[in-house]
Formats: sequence, structure tokens, C-alpha cells
Amino acid sequence: MSLLLEPYTLRGLTLRNRIVVSPMCQYSAEDGLANDWHLVHLGSRAVGGAGLVIFEATAVTADGRITPEDLGLWKDEQIPGLQRITRFIEAQGAVAGIQLAHAGRKASTWRPWLGKHGSVTLEEGGWIPVAPSPIPFDPEHARPTELGEKDIEGIKQAFIEAARRALSANFKVVEIHAAHGYLLHQFMSPLSNRRTDQYGGSFDNRIRLVLEVTEAIRELWPADLPVFVRVSATDWVEDGWNPDETVELARRLKALGVDLVDVSSGGTAANAEIPTGPGYQTRFAERVRKESEIATGTVGMITEPAQAEHILRTGQADLILLARELLRDPYWPLHADDDLGGRQSTWPAQYQRATHRDQPIHESDLRDTAARG
Repeated sequence: MSLLLEPYTLRGLTLRNRIVVSPMCQYSAEDGLANDWHLVHLGSRAVGGAGLVIFEATAVTADGRITPEDLGLWKDEQIPGLQRITRFIEAQGAVAGIQLAHAGRKASTWRPWLGKHGSVTLEEGGWIPVAPSPIPFDPEHARPTELGEKDIEGIKQAFIEAARRALSANFKVVEIHAAHGYLLHQFMSPLSNRRTDQYGGSFDNRIRLVLEVTEAIRELWPADLPVFVRVSATDWVEDGWNPDETVELARRLKALGVDLVDVSSGGTAANAEIPTGPGYQTRFAERVRKESEIATGTVGMITEPAQAEHILRTGQADLILLARELLRDPYWPLHADDDLGGRQSTWPAQYQRATHRDQPIHESDLRDTAARG
């Protein structure tokens, strides 16, 4: 039996397989509200057979959005739109998860397809971002305002309140975003954190905020439901956040009750040179899994079912997260089931007549065709 297609259990939650829709920002919301685009985008991946569908980075404060068009959960009015989508996802047999995030110094930027780089100005609907230290991401990004300790407490509370709203919206998995150069990662990396208080300097101080946020969310999240944390295993820059630190952070996250570390990389340094290639981040997930003794997810240029199966069988990770490949083919999990000979997943009844080319043509098909002329 294929490991990729086997059910996978974390706490009291069982996923129908080990294929996860990785959070992918759609930059298509207004005032943080989910709409029909999000329903169809996320819902089609549930129809396509994924076990877990994680919604895009969802801002815990309005000024924590990457772009003005990001999803948000900073107010109750944003719950119903998300609830509508989680209902549909569950009806397709998948599980709905949400990634809670704050962009920090990388907030208030342009939607990528506009071809503009850097910060959206105040006159154009942007805002001044906040960060651990007043260091811009690059020369085209605005200089952020340094957070005071009272401000940090406010952001921590915003994560907690967003998690409460996520429960109301019927999410079963919450992922804390501490990767890709966003706020929690900015605190962790010495490249972006030059503070001298309890949130800066030493390793223990730099990871303090992510641990505090995680502990608080784990406490309020139901005991039978899992909590994930996404991390960047390395900044890919000398003197930046590194894999050794990631392993130690993962040990401490496990002690707080985190169930899985979702291992990615990069995002803090604009000048980083990242040696990309098929499965290029999987080695980091494998190291965290073995040395921190915690379940891991891996992501990044995983495109073939056999490749994903190999990652699982060799113990490099426990879950496979797909992003661009699921944009290209929302039905990748169902095709994987066909390719691996699992026959564990079922195409929707509405589609079954078209899923196998050798399937005979029935009289009803001919009648439908004739009716359309």
C-alpha cells in the first residue's frame, strides 16, 4: 500500500492521505474577507483529493497583511466567509487548516502580478509596517517601525484572538507562520533582529515570541486537534538563522505540544542565493524529524507521486505539502492514486465517467450528447 495515500492521524484527527495543500496567498480579498475566488480555489483542491487544505497566510492584524488584498482574521466579520469554505471542504472529505501570520517588515507590498516591487505608499492605500528592528527588507521596502514590548504583547494577543476565530470558523488544524521572513521569523533571525531587550540578542531571546505565541495557541486549541508551526530551516545567508537553531527550536516546540513542524526555508534576506531543485528542502525536514523527534512536513519542488512516496518511505517527512503543482493540477492526489495503484481515493461521482479513457460509453452519455446537439 502507498504511504502517500494512507490515512494519517495526529491527535484525534485523521487525514484521508498525507497530501497537503500548502498555504498559497491569492491576494484576492477585500478588507480581509474571503470570497467566491477562495471558495473555488480551495474547494477544488478538496474535490481533487487532498487530505488537508491549509488556507493562505491569514493576517492576525490589518497591518500584518503582506498586501492589502490578503485574507484576515482580525475581526469577527471575517468568520462567516471562511466558515462557508470550511463547510464545503469537509463535505468533500478533506480537513480544513489555517495558517495564522503577521508579515512584519514585509507588509504593505504590491500584489505580485502588478509588476511593482517594494511597499505600497500611504497615498496608494498602504501603511508603515512594524518589525523587531527598524531595518527594511530591501531598499525598495519601507523602513519599519520598531515594536515596543507593549506592541509585542498586542500582537501576541492578536494571534490568540485569531485562533479563537479560527475555531469558530470550524478549522481543525492551525499553523503558526514563523517562516519566510515574516514577523515571527524576523524575531528569530539575527539578520532582522538587533534588539537588546528580552526579545533580542541570544537564541533564547530571539525565539521567545514564537514560543509564547505557540504556547498560548496550544492552550486554547482543543486537545484533540493538532497545532503546526511553519519554519524556515535556514536563511541561506552566513550569520543568519541556521539548521542547528531550527533543530533546537523544534525540540522546544514539541515540548509545548506542537504536533508537526512544517519545514521550508529562506525569506529573510533579499540577497540570499538559494540552490533550488527537486525536493531541495527535504533534507531539512529529515534532519528535524530525526534529531528533534517530531513529525515534519516537507515542501518545495515536489512534483511526482513516486518522488513524494520515496520521501515518506525513506523517513524524510510525514506529510507532503504541495503548492505550485496543485495550481497546475488540482486533481494531483487523484492522479497520484491512479499512478501508485492505490485505488484508495475516489473521483467525485460527477466526474467518474471521464476519469478512465478505457471506460465504455454508455447510452446515457450518447443521449446527453444528442440532447446538446
